[in-house]
Amino acid sequence: MSLTVADLTRRAMTEFEEKLRQQHEDSMHRELEALLTTTNKAEAEISRKDFDGFKKLFHRFLQVKGPSVDWAKINRPPEELIQPYDRIKARGLPDNIAVSLNKLAVVKLNGGLGTSMGCKGPKSLISVRNENTFLDLTVKQIEHLNKTFNADVPLVLMNSFNTDEDTKKILQKYKHHQVKIHTFNQSRYPRINKESLLPIAKSMGTSGENAEAWYPPGHGDIYASFHNSGLLDKLIAEGKEYIFVSNIDNLGATVDLFILNHLMSQPADKRCEFIMEVTDKTRADVKGGTLIQYEDHLRLLEIAQVPKAHVDEFKSVTKFKIFNTNNLWISLPAIKRLQEKNSMDLEIIVNPKTLDGGLNVIQLETAVGAAIKSFNNAMGVNVPRSRFLPVKTSSDLLLVMSNLYTLDAGSLTMSKKREFPTTPHVKLGSSFTKVQEFLARFENIPDMLELDHLTVSGDVTFGKNVSLKGTVIIIANHGDRIDIPAGAMLENKIVSGNLRILDH
Repeated sequence: MSLTVADLTRRAMTEFEEKLRQQHEDSMHRELEALLTTTNKAEAEISRKDFDGFKKLFHRFLQVKGPSVDWAKINRPPEELIQPYDRIKARGLPDNIAVSLNKLAVVKLNGGLGTSMGCKGPKSLISVRNENTFLDLTVKQIEHLNKTFNADVPLVLMNSFNTDEDTKKILQKYKHHQVKIHTFNQSRYPRINKESLLPIAKSMGTSGENAEAWYPPGHGDIYASFHNSGLLDKLIAEGKEYIFVSNIDNLGATVDLFILNHLMSQPADKRCEFIMEVTDKTRADVKGGTLIQYEDHLRLLEIAQVPKAHVDEFKSVTKFKIFNTNNLWISLPAIKRLQEKNSMDLEIIVNPKTLDGGLNVIQLETAVGAAIKSFNNAMGVNVPRSRFLPVKTSSDLLLVMSNLYTLDAGSLTMSKKREFPTTPHVKLGSSFTKVQEFLARFENIPDMLELDHLTVSGDVTFGKNVSLKGTVIIIANHGDRIDIPAGAMLENKIVSGNLRILDH
C-alpha cells in the first residue's frame, strides 16, 4: 500500500505533536519535583498526592482536542431516568427512617471565599439571617435532624487551603452541639502559564510572590481528596452508606427524607449509586449544567463543554428543560470502588484567568456532578425550586434576609403569607455588591411579600419599614442620590432623579 504525501505529512504531524506532548509532560514533572524540594517532609507527602492527581489531569488535558462531546450524539434522557420528586414523595416514609439516617453523612463544599461579596475569609462565615452564618444554619439543620430522630448524621466539610484555617477556628463553637463534624482538605493544584504550560509557582509557599500560584481544582476533586484523606474509609467503617453533597451557600439543600428513603429501599442488585437533584430551568438559569443521555449513559453537560455553534441551543429553555442544583446523593462504597480502580473519568474544565499583573494562566478543574456517568443505576430527581436557594450575590442575600422566608431549625422556607411560590427577581446595582455597603443602605430589610421584580441602580438608601410590591425600579443617575423615606410603600413604581432626606 503506497502512502500519499498527505498521509506522510499527517503522520509526521502526529509524531511531532506526540513528541511535543511528551516534552510538556516531562518538563511539568521536573518542575513539580523541584517544587516539592522547597518544603518540609510532611507537607511534601501531602502535596505529592495532590500532584499525582494533577499529573493525571494534565496528561488528559494534553490529549484532549476540541469539545469533549459530539453534539449529534446528545439526546434528552429517557423519562424513567429523571423521576419527578412528587412520585418519590408519594411513597411516604417507613417508621424506621432513623435506621436510614444513621447510614448517611452530609458533605458541604466549603472551599470558596467571600471575595465576590466583598468579604474576607470563607464564604460560609458570612451572616445570612438573624446573625446566623451559612455554617451556623447547616449545623442547626443537622442537629435538629439528629435530635428529632435520635440519629447520628455527621457533618463533613470539604475545605480548601483558602478556607481551612479560618473554618477550623470557628468549629470550636459547635463542640456542645449534637453533630459530629469532620473536615478534609481538597487538593491544591498549581496554576500554569498559558504559553509555557508550566507552573508559575516558585516554591510550595502560598504567600508573597506565590499568593496567586495555587488554586483548589473545582469540586470534582472531592472523590480523590476524600479518599486520600482516609475519611471515606472511616465513614464506611462506621456503617455510613451514602453522602448528601451540596454547596454550603445553597440554603435550600437540606436532608430530604423521601430521597433518602428512595435510595435505601432499592433492591441490593439495583442499588442506585448516584442521584442528582435537578430542577426546572428559568431564564435566570440558562448557564447551569444539564443532564443528557449520551452513549447509553446519563451525563452532565456543562456550558464549557458545548461547541460555540450550539451555545444558544444549550441555553434554550425548550430543549434542555432542567439544570443541575449540585445537590447530590452518592454511594460511599461506589466512590471507594471507582477511586481504587482509577476509573472515574471527569471531563476537564479549562478555566482561563488573568492575574493582577496581567499574566495569563489556566486552571484545570473538574465538576463533582460530571462523575454521574461512572456510577451504576444513576438517576436524576426533578425537585421543587425551593431546594435550590443559592446566595451568590447581595441580591440573593436581600431575598433570604427578607420576610419572604421564615427560619425554623436552620431551614429557610417560603413564607405562607406569600400568595405565589415564585421568588421575586431582584437586581441590585454595583453600590450594593459588598455586604458591608449593602447592609449600610438598608435601615431594615423592606417588606417584600408581594414583590415581583426589583431593580435598584446608583446611590440609593432605604429607610425603616419600607414596603415593596409588584414591579419597583429605582434609578439614581450618576451624581444623584435617592433616599426612600421610612414607611414608604412602593407598588408598581419607577423612581428616578434625586431625593435626599437629611436629618434636621
